[in-house]
Amino acid sequence: MSHTLARVVFACTAAFFAVFFVWPIAQILQGGFLDADGHFTASFLTALLADPTYRDGLVNSFLLACAATTLALLLALPLAFLSDRFLFPGKALLGALVLVPMILPPFVGAIGIRQIFGQYGALNALIIHLGLRPTGWTFDWLAAHQFWGVALVEALALYPIIYLNAVAALANIDPAMEEAAQNLGCTGFRRFRRITLPLIQPGLFAGGTIVFIWAFTELGTPLIFDYSRVTSVQIYYGLRDIGGNPFPYALVALMLAGSVAIYAVGKGLFGREGHAMLARATSTGGPRALPRGRAWLCTAAFAGVIGLAILPHAGVVLVAFSREWYATILPPAYTLDNFRLALGHDLTVPAIANSLKFASLSTVVDVVLGIAIAYVVVRSRLAGRQILDFLAMLPLAVPGLVLAFGYLAMAQEGRFFAFLNPARNPTILLILAYSVRRLPYVVRAAAAGFQQTSETLEEAAQNLGCPPLKAMVKVTLPLIAANLIAGGLLAFSFAMLEVSDSLVLAQKQAFYPITKAIMELFQLLGDGKFIASALGVWAMLFLGLTIAALSALLGRKLGALFRV
Repeated sequence: MSHTLARVVFACTAAFFAVFFVWPIAQILQGGFLDADGHFTASFLTALLADPTYRDGLVNSFLLACAATTLALLLALPLAFLSDRFLFPGKALLGALVLVPMILPPFVGAIGIRQIFGQYGALNALIIHLGLRPTGWTFDWLAAHQFWGVALVEALALYPIIYLNAVAALANIDPAMEEAAQNLGCTGFRRFRRITLPLIQPGLFAGGTIVFIWAFTELGTPLIFDYSRVTSVQIYYGLRDIGGNPFPYALVALMLAGSVAIYAVGKGLFGREGHAMLARATSTGGPRALPRGRAWLCTAAFAGVIGLAILPHAGVVLVAFSREWYATILPPAYTLDNFRLALGHDLTVPAIANSLKFASLSTVVDVVLGIAIAYVVVRSRLAGRQILDFLAMLPLAVPGLVLAFGYLAMAQEGRFFAFLNPARNPTILLILAYSVRRLPYVVRAAAAGFQQTSETLEEAAQNLGCPPLKAMVKVTLPLIAANLIAGGLLAFSFAMLEVSDSLVLAQKQAFYPITKAIMELFQLLGDGKFIASALGVWAMLFLGLTIAALSALLGRKLGALFRV
């Protein structure tokens, strides 16, 4: 790549991030720490921390993220170890099914959980049916355990991210290192704790960071659970006063600082050390067969976790197929009308069209920027190119709610970007938000492709008179098409089901994306939750096909897309 072209790409990309990533965050900090005269003040932050409501919200958000990440790790790590080390019945099928929770946003799964564990849900009906409680007995499991209900739903939805990273990390371990430890008497769990765990620590950190930040800032699931004592919901409710109330700004600034600080501490403690590996040819490692009983125990472990993880999905599917479901174990009657209504409702038809438009345009932006950034980082020798790589990855460490609030802040009346105010038309801001949030996936996929493709192929084309840019387009891009398709599919599918940006920025019904439509439908009386669930099932089918395609294209490399 020519030095001049690399400089142009660097400058354009840096300008994009400065305007649509750094500037929105600066607006948040300005609103939270500058008074009416433009002077720095900590009074807003002090008053916020002195308020027990806001203080408890921050503590609950932190504890919720810790709980969800811990639960996700406890679910994912044993499964990843079993998958990497052993052969057991149904391994290929179960390895695919373990990704199923990724096909549904956590807040949609919360609808199914409410139907199962609610006051007149399926669990209470089962308890009465078994004669353990008298007819008419009720107990609201969710109201009694809101915190753990939210944590469990988020963990069940997000544990595949840790699983993918753990499987990839385990696959890169040279078996000779563990064999050497075993020959020296270090066996069993002690070998796993002393040898294996430190080697896969960076991969676990990579996935765990994503899960932690996601759970720390998750908005939809607490809303569905009516759990308002978390910072994300307090920020959402404070949006109506964004023009004159500095507290929402200070809250978002605290959430941003918390996410960055936790990431930095974790990176410093767990992410710095690397362990060099010898070539894997030094050992004949690989999955080994187990005795029949132990093999079926592995199958049962996978099936048990998958069964628990798809419980929210099963609830959503049953609600979508039911005419009514009240105080019974299963719906008394089934119908397909909800699916027809979901594709013909006045709220859903425009929402589907909006999501397709927003996600498609944002994916085009991501693919163009992703190829350019990855090419500069991998192929050029431009000084400072690692800064570009850092900027491209940074959106993974910044909560979506923070970025959405920043866009809302910078587009307020009287600001330079007031013409983008989402109160009038949020299209441009939603496309930008989706693009910035999902760009890291395309950059990682493209960079992996460039690293795996020899630069000599482009040099040969250039020696035959082909300009550098044309050589890249004609020679390299076709060779890395699978990587680009994988990154683009992931960016598109997650943009289609983006939650925080959609709930915050889409303020008019005419511009609602799918996730905002599901939330609004769920809150309607009558058949709202049934149509919302049907729309959620359509979304599950769409994202399920996407994940299947990604898995076929990338295999174990899929986990590399979920790393900060």
